[in-house]
Amino acid sequence: MRQTKRFKAASGVNPLWKVYKTVSFGRTLKNTLVIEFGRIFPFMGGKRWLYRHGLGMEIGEHTSIAYKVTVDLFYPEKITIGRNSVIGFHTTILTHEYLIDEYRVGEVVIGDEVMIGANVTILPGVKVGNGAIIGAGAVISKDVPARCFARGNPIIISEIEASVGE
Repeated sequence: MRQTKRFKAASGVNPLWKVYKTVSFGRTLKNTLVIEFGRIFPFMGGKRWLYRHGLGMEIGEHTSIAYKVTVDLFYPEKITIGRNSVIGFHTTILTHEYLIDEYRVGEVVIGDEVMIGANVTILPGVKVGNGAIIGAGAVISKDVPARCFARGNPIIISEIEASVGE
């Protein structure tokens, strides 16, 4: 089960319609500009600095965030990525989701030395353990334990076999 906080919609209107009552327009505009610039910025160290200082994300040393990765617009500070991880092309990391009668917010924690393939979607409130590998196109809708391989939608999780000599 994903770890999210639930907030009921007020007055029968879907909560996305009244989003600026929960997240200010100014903050949303700033985050949009930082995220859109970061998506195309080619320098890994600079992108990591931009996301740390411009969005409040925690990102470990030597972590690479590929071209066109999209981080959450409203709550990027709820994303933690460990050291020496790779976030693949066009991945989306969400910390919020809006439904008809409620919205949910949850932290996303990605461990050390995690490999995330291209076009992955990570939903709010999940943890990806150290050394995990996420296959391209997966939708991460539940926690992935350390040293496991997750793929598909719905995700299938299996242990990573030790290589010869380990």
